[in-house]
Parts: sequence; C-alpha cells; structure tokens
Amino acid sequence: MRGEENKKRRRDWNTDDDCRELLPQESMAYTVSPTPAGPVGSQYCVCKVELSVCGQNLLDRDVTSKSDPFCVLFMEVNGKWMEAGPRSSPSRGGSSSGPPEAVCMVPLDRTETAVNNLNPAFAKKFIIDYHFEEVQKLKFALFDQDKSSMQLYEHDFLGEFSCTLGMIVSSKKITRTLLLGNGKPAGKGMITIAAQELSDNRVITLSMAGRKLDKKDLFGKSDPFLEFYKPGDDGKWMLVHRTEVIKYTLDPVWKPFTVPLVSLCDGDVEKLIKVMCYDYDSDGGHDFIGEFQTSVARMCEAQDAFPLELECINPKKQKKKKNYKNSGIIIVKSCKVTRDFSFLDYILGGCQLMFTVGIDFTASNGNPRDPSSLHYINPMGTNEYLSAIWAVGQIIQDYDSDKMFPALGFGAQLPPDWKVSHEFAINFNPTNPFCSGVEGIVQAYSACLPHIRFYGPTNFSPIVNHVARFAAQATQQEAASQYFILLIITDGVISDMDETRHAVVQASKLPMSIIIVGVGNADFAAMEFLDGDSRVLRSYTGEEAVRDIVQFVPFRDFRNAPKETLAKAVLAELPQQVVQYFKHQNLPPINSEPA
Repeated sequence: MRGEENKKRRRDWNTDDDCRELLPQESMAYTVSPTPAGPVGSQYCVCKVELSVCGQNLLDRDVTSKSDPFCVLFMEVNGKWMEAGPRSSPSRGGSSSGPPEAVCMVPLDRTETAVNNLNPAFAKKFIIDYHFEEVQKLKFALFDQDKSSMQLYEHDFLGEFSCTLGMIVSSKKITRTLLLGNGKPAGKGMITIAAQELSDNRVITLSMAGRKLDKKDLFGKSDPFLEFYKPGDDGKWMLVHRTEVIKYTLDPVWKPFTVPLVSLCDGDVEKLIKVMCYDYDSDGGHDFIGEFQTSVARMCEAQDAFPLELECINPKKQKKKKNYKNSGIIIVKSCKVTRDFSFLDYILGGCQLMFTVGIDFTASNGNPRDPSSLHYINPMGTNEYLSAIWAVGQIIQDYDSDKMFPALGFGAQLPPDWKVSHEFAINFNPTNPFCSGVEGIVQAYSACLPHIRFYGPTNFSPIVNHVARFAAQATQQEAASQYFILLIITDGVISDMDETRHAVVQASKLPMSIIIVGVGNADFAAMEFLDGDSRVLRSYTGEEAVRDIVQFVPFRDFRNAPKETLAKAVLAELPQQVVQYFKHQNLPPINSEPA
C-alpha cells in the first residue's frame, strides 16, 4: 500500500500546479508554448546521445491511403512535458486528436513525416544531453499528419510510449507497444528506439624524436620543441598541441603524449596537419627550425621497429640555398589510435550497475513510532531514509536489467532470539534478500520496522565486505559487465572505523563504489574522512586505497532543496569511478569496436 502512496506522491511532484486535468477520451493535451530560455539539463552532462526511432504496424487513420506518421519527443522538465529540440514543423498536413494528459504538452521538435507508411524509419534523429545523475523522463508520441499545423491536436493520434533515457541507454535498443490515451494498445503498433553516443572517443598517442636539427644557439646547441596545428574553419592554422622543450640537443626525444583525435584532426585521419619545430628562447622569440605536413593515416605507418622519418623544411632556407636538403629529420617513433572509453560506452556496451542498500537501525535513530525518530514515517509516507533510497534508487534501477536489489540492515536485534546483527536481509529472507525495484525496497523497509529492536553499535564493515565478496567474483570478467554500488544510509558515528577503513581500501581494488548518506544532525566527520576527496584513504595497516570509491553527502544540506539535487550530489562522482576502474583493469566495454 505504501508503495502505491509513494507512486502517487511522485506523480504529484511531477505535475505542474497550473496544469489541470483536460478532456477525457482522446482529445486535447498537445499545445504550443514558448521555447524554454535555457538549455535543458544540468552542469553534470556526460555527453550527447542520438536517438533513432522506427515504428511498426502503426494504426491506419487515412481512408484512401495509409497513415503519414511523424514522431514527437517530449522530455519532462520541472513537471512539464517539453518537446526536446528546436521547434520545427512537419512538412505535410489534416485533423484529429491526442491522448489525455495531466501535464502540459509543449511541442518544440519532431521528426519528418513518412508519407503513406505504417512502418516508418525516421531519418531525423533526436539529440539529447545525457545526465546519468538525473531521471530524464521521455515521451514518444506518433501522429498521422493531416494538415500543416503546429497544433498536434489537429493530427490523428497513433499512440505513445513513455520511459526514461536511462532505460534506453542501458538496453541500447528497445522495442515497446504503443499505447492510446486510455492505456490500451494502439492496435499492433510498436516503436523501436536505439541509442548511440554522439562523440568520437578515439585518442592518438604519439612518440616523437628529432635527428640533426639545425643549430640555432650561438654558444650551444638548440632547445627544440614541436607544435602541432590543424586547419581551422577560417582557413588559418590552429594550434592543437605543444611538446615540452628538450634542452641543449640537436637529437631530441620528446615524451610520448596523448590527445583526442578530434582535437588533432577533427577525427579525420586523412586531414593534413602541420608540425612546426622551434628552438626555445626564454624571451619568447623562439627561432623557427622547420616544418612539415602530414596526416594521422601517414603517421600510423610508424611501428616500434620501423619509425617514420619526415624531413623538417625551412622554406626560406630552401629558397635561398640551392644545395639545401633539410633542417633535420623529425621521427615518428610510434603512432597509435585507441578508444578512450566513456561511462556511456560501458553502459551502452551492456555493463550492469548492481545496487545494494544498507540501512542503519541503531538505537540512536529513535523509536520509529515517535515522530522525532529518523525512522518515523510521516503522513506523507516518507522520511529521510526513504528520501535517500528514492533519490539514488530511481536512477540506478534503470541500469540493472532484472531490477532486483538486495536490501540489508545493520545495528538491530532480530527475532526470535533478539541477537544483534550487522548484516541482515530486511525482508527476513537471508537466502534471497532481493527486493523488486525501489518500491520493493521501500515496502520491505516499512514492513520490517515493527519487527526489529533498534540497538547498536554502528558497524559498517560487515555490509561493505558483504558487497565486496560479490564484486570480487566479478573481477573474473573479461569485459566490463558488472559494477557494484552500495548505498549506506546512517545517522551517526562509525563504531568500527579501523575495520571499515580496511574494508574500503580493499574494496577500492574491486568494481565497486560506496555512497554514504548521513541523515539527522550528528557529527559526520568520520564519513568525510572516508570520502577521499581531500586525502588518500589509508587502512590501519598503512595500505593506501588505489582509488577514491566513497562519496559522502549529509542529507541536512538538501532538506529544503528540490529532490533532484540530492541525487545529483550523491551520484556526481559515480561515472568517473566506473570508468577509472575499468580503465585501470584495461577492460573494454562488451562488444566494443576497434579504433
């Protein structure tokens, strides 16, 4: 029952006060409103995602021919459905209706119209900023165009499908039934949506050297460095990279360096780039030694045993001296193009985020029947523990295909013998501690409260080690298939700090991250200590964590903030932690393409 109350509560939060229930049946809701002033999304944007849409077996609304469908994409922003993208009008036009909605519909973008086609594959792609730490709700609505009109209610409604962007990218491609406004299937109509990251993640690593470069210093040799340029849109050369200076030599060997391929040549390996060699002067008046033009494709001919040699030419000297040969040789010792995989590459590749919740049931929380208790569930059906579970869980659940999450408690006495436990299933099924979705966790949490006795102490290490055992099994993977996330919600000081530090340091070697949300007004200095943002965490043995895997956030900082801000703060570091682990282990995404 409480799960239904929470669903209603979320719906209420997502409904704008100015929007009223419109007409029943299938009339109404899609109307024109001004384009929002700023870009949709937040500062945490990971990248851009391209969505391709196809329809199958759409309803035939035309009498003498087949439907002429187009697709509109809406994104929920501040409780309103806004069409994602710049406003555009379909190319043809007629009349009819749309589905009922309890929120305002603001049309801003759509695909082209596929004439006389019940199985359209739309050429127009939807491009969206992807934010892992947000629930990005999308609605795809299809219409049969009947007349040239921006008002969508003028066109026949063919069905719609709603989901989150996380659901699409975690599956890479989904096919779902189209629904009418009354929730029934739109005939046999289906929609297929495919996601692709819009970024060139290739990087180039170059190892360069020089031989017999021109001597430029009066009392010594040259101090050479290289500059790499690509052609700009204005036709001028644009500086991309500058190497370090190698002092007092005509035969320099520069350190290998890595730059994004899109920075060096706009991702075009055949595009000409220019390399210029200078002799460094401290006054900034560097002496020009020579230059040459090449391409990434040409430089990639270099192998470790077979370097590529390119003549460094000074055009002025070449004109003046008949017997001029060159001003030295620049050697490409090696040139390798690889992929610098992003968080979304791993998710689109099929990586599953395995979510576990650990809940503090120690006596310092107070009697859950007392309104002053942190576990007291208020008339709205929530408390700080539930708010933290919803904030993190509703985002993570899109990245786990079966949406079955272990929910564990610690610090309570359990029936029938009332022994204290620091690692128990809150559904009281130790062989199957899994809850179905976030609502399942909420229901199990609410149901267990009357049946346990709050006790202590506040020990974190058993639950950290519990999840670490499963993460350790995942280290046998040959590709990036699983990453574990432990959310611990607690009200106070850690009792087993030494054991917890040791457990976290060991877990830092595993595909695992720990999120700690502190509820109440206690001193959370120990939590800040575990969050290694300002210092490297060490075990009591002196062993250092190989990476920072803990993110701590005090709930009190977000009590009066919009509910989305807690999720953003809590999950901000997670994409980077996932990428850092898989890169460190040299694990590519599943079925990744070669560079």
